[in-house]
Amino acid sequence: MSTSVRSLRRCCHHSALLLLPGRRWSSSSVSPPPLHRRLLLFLAQRYYDVEMLLNWQLQRKRTKIQKKNAYYAYTEHFYGRKIAAAYYVLNMRGGFRFVGQTEWFSSDQRGKFSWDFLNHKDALLEEVNLNYTLINHRGLSNLEGQTCVKTLSLRGCPEVNDWFLAGLHIFRDSLEELDISHCPLITIGGLPALRNLKRLRRLDVSSLPRVANPGLVFILLEEMLPQCHITVAGYDLSLRQGSKEGSEEQSQGQG
Repeated sequence: MSTSVRSLRRCCHHSALLLLPGRRWSSSSVSPPPLHRRLLLFLAQRYYDVEMLLNWQLQRKRTKIQKKNAYYAYTEHFYGRKIAAAYYVLNMRGGFRFVGQTEWFSSDQRGKFSWDFLNHKDALLEEVNLNYTLINHRGLSNLEGQTCVKTLSLRGCPEVNDWFLAGLHIFRDSLEELDISHCPLITIGGLPALRNLKRLRRLDVSSLPRVANPGLVFILLEEMLPQCHITVAGYDLSLRQGSKEGSEEQSQGQG
């Protein structure tokens, strides 16, 4: 840690010097090189310091995400598992609605929220909105025991991956609507885990950048979840259309 801090100070010091016109150039008839060239030279000379700094920043980010998704055992001990789940959603800057209630509890842009949800100690969650939050598979442990979750929205969550999808089996007997669109880490390898969601009726898998052959994936999902309405946008579904046309031609030929 101390080594990273020293590297950070050293990089900042040299970066500041780059922005100042060097005195050694003033006594020479040769004009100083442009700023971008001096910056490239600095980066080349301090390559390992810069690399260490970037790794340190990345590690800090990962540690912060893991802390946000830690199990809320302390809250559960004092308020119960149901309140702990609700608090986790709000602390992730998400929102939810309790079973039998019309009021939504959610965080604002600064992460502030009403504490009135503490008045519903025995209520279960029915709708959960975690769009664009940092929830990951570790954080799912805070939602175990929520047997009435019917709607779960995870649109644009950067940490939702295939491992996360496998963990959704905790909602297999209740979940009816799921939105995993615009999640950059989901691949075709994680989608088969959705077959565990027996009651799923609506699924949005739009714009998953790591999913190749979306037309084929659409057909696969239709076969796995025949009772589910699947929304797919942001793809070229020519493969699916071609497959349907081929099937129609084959059936006409047999007729």
